[in-house]
Amino acid sequence: MNVIFDIGWVLVHLAPEPLLSLLRRHGAPVSRLEEVTGRIELHEHESGRLDGAGLVANIAKLAPRQPAHADVAAAWVDMFDPQPAMFALAAQLRARHRVFLLSNVGDLHWAELQRRFALHQLGEDVIASYEAGVMKPHEGIYIQAEQRFSLDPAQTVFIDDRLENIEAVHRRGWHGIVHRHHDSTVEALRALGVQVD
Repeated sequence: MNVIFDIGWVLVHLAPEPLLSLLRRHGAPVSRLEEVTGRIELHEHESGRLDGAGLVANIAKLAPRQPAHADVAAAWVDMFDPQPAMFALAAQLRARHRVFLLSNVGDLHWAELQRRFALHQLGEDVIASYEAGVMKPHEGIYIQAEQRFSLDPAQTVFIDDRLENIEAVHRRGWHGIVHRHHDSTVEALRALGVQVD
């Protein structure tokens, strides 16, 4: 079986308080990450059409007193809360199955995920949306995965936290698991016949 992991809210959770605190100190009335991501052209960034410097500039503009771009960049990448049980699951599965990563992610976050957690080594290969030029749930990113990873859709399962992304892979003939927590995902894998230690 091919097992493909999303990253955000599967392998790592997001803890954006450093970024939100920085923006608040500079006059931006933000309390939730969505209040930031909805205003910074994140889709363009994670599709590879807006580079990290452009994203950082957009974030800085949210505050009446713009913080230094270096401070914004540091806060933007300081939001990852790793999920050790999910890292261990991916490592366990690699012993018997082909494991890959497929995620909506921009260049700054991907560089930090590699640096801090060596995520590029967790699976055989990775498709990051900013390099693919298309984001989940658009079918184009799944087509790229099928070609690049040499996937048989019927022998492929995708683990993602968003129902719309799982519905998209079902249309391609993949299996899909909506991730809520480690134990439910392991149970769903076993129901598909995936051996988990």
